[in-house]
Amino acid sequence: MQQLVSMPHYRLIAKKIFFSILLSTVVLADNGLMAQDGKQLFQTNCANCHNPIKQVTGPALKGVTERVPDKKLLYSWIKNNQAVLASGNKYFNDLYNQFSKTPMNAFPGLGDPEIAAILKYVETYPEPGPGAVGPVGAPAKTEESDNTLLYGILTLILAVIMFTMLQVNSSLKKLSDDKEGIPATDPVPFYRNKVYITFLTLILFVVGGYYLVEGAINLGRSRDYQPVQPIFYSHKVHAGTNQISCLYCHGNAWESKTAAVPSLNVCMNCHAAINEYKGEPLYREDGSTVDANEEIQKLYSYTGYDPKANKYTQPGKPVEWIRIHNLPDHVFFSHAQHVRAGRVQCQTCHGPIQEMNEVKQFTELSMGWCVNCHRTTKVNFPDSANAGNKFYSIYEKFHNDLKSGKMDSVTVEDIGGTECQKCHY
Repeated sequence: MQQLVSMPHYRLIAKKIFFSILLSTVVLADNGLMAQDGKQLFQTNCANCHNPIKQVTGPALKGVTERVPDKKLLYSWIKNNQAVLASGNKYFNDLYNQFSKTPMNAFPGLGDPEIAAILKYVETYPEPGPGAVGPVGAPAKTEESDNTLLYGILTLILAVIMFTMLQVNSSLKKLSDDKEGIPATDPVPFYRNKVYITFLTLILFVVGGYYLVEGAINLGRSRDYQPVQPIFYSHKVHAGTNQISCLYCHGNAWESKTAAVPSLNVCMNCHAAINEYKGEPLYREDGSTVDANEEIQKLYSYTGYDPKANKYTQPGKPVEWIRIHNLPDHVFFSHAQHVRAGRVQCQTCHGPIQEMNEVKQFTELSMGWCVNCHRTTKVNFPDSANAGNKFYSIYEKFHNDLKSGKMDSVTVEDIGGTECQKCHY
């Protein structure tokens, strides 16, 4: 009788062990998930203009909680920076002036937990160590943490624990049935066990569905696409070191739908006189050294220019540049509308282009990415002094709402920037 009473007791102990292990695993994995959420939120909302440890379009963010110890003020700045500027806060007004009065996007949709996750990711972002830098001037290789393997191992451990508990439960039930005189039944083979079959079906369904959806979402997207071009052209040297304006080479972006690839005549405006590179060593993405003078000679070969005779001696031929950024045919996008009317910085879509030796597609340029930008980007709406884009003077309702305090700013979404026909035709 004592043994019969103890059988349920063993089952209770087994259940407690199982749930204790499960709870511990979930708690241990929670920190990794939180960090991953912070990284994802940073990439989605902040990475276009900020880097944790270096200045790009905006300041480096690491240490921001020390520079702005007032948590409430910092959160208010992230959610609605214009209101903080209007309050006269010296630190943020000085920062605003330091970056040429370029307005930062407001993020009213971010809650306090999301902002906390972003700040935690930024503040714990590792500084590049001595081993992260290659030869002098070579791009640093920073390894980003990928928790996929960790999650896979945890899933496998949980599966093993589950099957072990099932076997323990089956053994205990068999012992209990033997003591009670219940006839034993033949064990069900693995391939006919409904529990195992259901579990494997669910696993295959989840894994297959994940990869199917992931593949479908990424159809037509080319984020991080970085082809090798016929001539090595360093934006870091031209736009970064030499501070050449983007519009000098891509002047069409100011007044046309496309930014256009500059003609070789634009290159020769400078390189007819500059036939030797004397800057820091240049490196490709794979770390190999670039002979910059040889690349200049390639330019001369394409243009038919003889630097010794200082004249064009042969017919030129076009450079077969490999296109990197390419939107679907059914999408309308105008550089002039964004760069000139909207005053959108090149780095918003193209990333820190002034730091790239080899250009890559920085953002995914998906519909969701564009819509989120339209929801948060403020238009150059005329103020009380009538300074701003005069086109928006026709929006009488918004002018009245701004005067009454009902609105503090007007976004692209407010003027119809998320309507389907604006971008699709």
